[in-house]
Amino acid sequence: QVQLVESGGGLVQAGGSLRLSCAASGRTLSSYRMGWFRQAQGKERDFVAAISWSGRSTNYADSVKGRFTISTDNAKNTLYLQMNILKPEDTAVYYCAATSRIVPTEEPTEYNYWGPGTQVTVSS
Repeated sequence: QVQLVESGGGLVQAGGSLRLSCAASGRTLSSYRMGWFRQAQGKERDFVAAISWSGRSTNYADSVKGRFTISTDNAKNTLYLQMNILKPEDTAVYYCAATSRIVPTEEPTEYNYWGPGTQVTVSS
């Protein structure tokens, strides 16, 4: 069992930055791959970024490459998403998730555990 809780969301102007955190607890976290997803109002949940707990393997959605950085702090069991050069289209509820799949995956249905989400609003 893995428990996830996001924090760090809020309201920011376009061009600004936010850092999201996801506190993780549970057994054998190192055996999971972690991901960030987002869901805008009325839209499907979309992949944002994913990482292995070791940090050696990362992948990003094309829409955030070069602006967002995913990272982990193993000592704190915390996942981060640094978001820079934010755009109004980044507005969404952001979720962290954990998957037991060994290979990278961008499919929400392949993630076993989810946090409750944190709202990010980018004003123009």
